Amino acid sequence: MKVLANYYQQFDADFESNVPAEGYGGWKRTEVEIATPRTAVVLMHAWDCGTREQFPGWHRVADFIPRATKICRTVIPGLLSAVRASPLRLMHVVAPAEHYKDLPGYKLAQQYALPEPARAPQVQNDPLLEKLREFKRAHSFPGLHNIEDINRGFKALRYPKEAEPLGDEPVVESGEQLYGLCKLYGINHLIYCGFAINWCIFYSAGGMLEMERHGCMCSIVRDATTAVENKETARHEWGKETALWRVALQHGFVFDSADLIAAARDAANQEPRNVSAAGAGPRS
Repeated sequence: MKVLANYYQQFDADFESNVPAEGYGGWKRTEVEIATPRTAVVLMHAWDCGTREQFPGWHRVADFIPRATKICRTVIPGLLSAVRASPLRLMHVVAPAEHYKDLPGYKLAQQYALPEPARAPQVQNDPLLEKLREFKRAHSFPGLHNIEDINRGFKALRYPKEAEPLGDEPVVESGEQLYGLCKLYGINHLIYCGFAINWCIFYSAGGMLEMERHGCMCSIVRDATTAVENKETARHEWGKETALWRVALQHGFVFDSADLIAAARDAANQEPRNVSAAGAGPRS
């Protein structure tokens, strides 16, 4: 499948300039070819976080929620529809909760998961270290007055209707489960969408850093994600822009949903539609 992709050219610095990095080539576009049987689109942490009235403390610290909600309504449906009709696979990465435990795709993932690793050895805690952590909880993130709302929000976590898994689409909550399915289906390239790129998609279970340890290339869909921003970055979403640059340099490619949708539709016309996950074995 050929698809237009964005990449970043981080060379060559111009040492005649006051800012040598301004000599870099910067963002560029090219057509790349990806192997559809070995590529999966991964929708990660698409959540219905409730309303600001329901969980005001959660919304006070998670500035990305309104942006994520808009993306779920305007971008995700068309992207998932095109992927589902194409030879590409679709997988869902969830945060530990209860709303997906009975889904057939979750039960499928358990059959092929690696054993969950033992907890990493821990350094010795002490009262002063805990005092520092408490200071951060109170004064940095999330603020003690917001914690109860955040906990209530996570207990009520569910899918937005636009992002619900269909049929037996795989649902995983750890890198061990996602790797098991990658091994089963011969997947080596994961194209992520979901939330948030510089937080969960990078660092959470089943995210890019974990899956690249298993040898996967990890790419992102630019307009199907957003980032956690701060006071200084939020207006122009510089947190997202920096994260996209990191993906382009350290991980894979940055795709635009329109390009990926067009390529998926072309592939759907050329190859048989993807079979269900439960009835499919590895393909080469």
